[in-house]
Amino acid sequence: MTARQRKSRSIAAAALFTLATILPGNSLSAGTSSLHPGPMSRADAYARAAALIELGRKLFFDPGLSASGKQACSSCHDPRHAFGPASEAPVEMGGPHLDQPGLRAVPSLRYIQAVPAFNEHFHDSDDEGDESVDNGPTGGLTWDGRVDHGVDQAKIPLLSPFEMANKDAGAISVNLRKAAYASEFRAAFGDAVFDHPDDALEAAAEALGTLEQGSADFYPYSSRYDAFLAGKATLSAQEMHGLDLFEDEAKGNCASCHLSRRANDGEPPQFTDFGLIGVSVPRNPAIAANADPKYFDLGLCGPLRTDFKGRAEYCGLFRTPSLRNVALRKSFFHNGTFHTLRDAVAFYATRDTDPAHWYPKNADGTVRVNDDLPRAYWGNLNQDPPFGKKPGDKPALTDAEIDDIVVFLGTLTDADQVGGTQAAK
Repeated sequence: MTARQRKSRSIAAAALFTLATILPGNSLSAGTSSLHPGPMSRADAYARAAALIELGRKLFFDPGLSASGKQACSSCHDPRHAFGPASEAPVEMGGPHLDQPGLRAVPSLRYIQAVPAFNEHFHDSDDEGDESVDNGPTGGLTWDGRVDHGVDQAKIPLLSPFEMANKDAGAISVNLRKAAYASEFRAAFGDAVFDHPDDALEAAAEALGTLEQGSADFYPYSSRYDAFLAGKATLSAQEMHGLDLFEDEAKGNCASCHLSRRANDGEPPQFTDFGLIGVSVPRNPAIAANADPKYFDLGLCGPLRTDFKGRAEYCGLFRTPSLRNVALRKSFFHNGTFHTLRDAVAFYATRDTDPAHWYPKNADGTVRVNDDLPRAYWGNLNQDPPFGKKPGDKPALTDAEIDDIVVFLGTLTDADQVGGTQAAK
């Protein structure tokens, strides 16, 4: 078992245990402010959590929380697409007039309850691991891991100028006061909550975060692969071969970052190790910001994340997403540069052996490899198999093997998503 596999096993188990133990407690029952009612019994804490989940659901589907009055959380995180985007656009449009393009592809909100807080230096505490090994930056939400909790993540689109575009907490408070569920909001957070805009923002974020962390809609673990692991379903010969290739360290080696087996305590695999990694997908000219040749999205070292600005060893690193429901996506990677799952898998297999297929050419015919990452940071790129080969080498995967992995990834689609069934109403 590799260090990354051990890391993902221990983190996934710990994160799920933490969620189960704190959801109805700490953040919902601590303190005595208008937002938090103070210590309460376990039964009352669970009841409060359930109430916040239902309140969060109303916020999630309310376009009135945006400056445009037309964009809800669900507009970009569509429950019919596993709480990811429905469109194939690399970024979504937002702002007061829905004419401001985003900077990154919208991630799915499913399974974020398992993501641990960001840690710059992860040391494996698994019994099989070597705690002296620093596995590097791990965890955190968003593509660059810049927030740790759903509550903090929920604030980002509410205030982002190219998303829901509220100019400040006061604007959010005004919108909440006008909402059909305003009385429920007051009942949960106090009659004076709208008189204190910062409290109103915190309360809205708490309701949304509780929904994303506590509602089973966001973590059903109902895919055919989950049923297969439970001995309740079978995979076809092609799917089984795809799984073998997915896990083979000399072939796809996908499971080194996208854990595919249950943790030692039986928890379902998250299909991510929560690490941040550099793979150097091609620059996407469809992103408006990329029209400026001096602009680079460098992930962990900026520009959206600012605390690691200037940390060259972190430039070009983005969080490894879960592959659950990946077959539903219509754009892939942080910049949405690919629009088919097959291309995403094939890129891994042939990034280094056939760079001309993926990267643009210069005027003299040479290939502009790693065109979305300045050369100074190329040393940060992952070189584990299937990477690390040279142009013209035989790739680790054949075309047929790539197809088999893609077919296997289709087994990771949750049951409510098969046939377009809506997950939450």
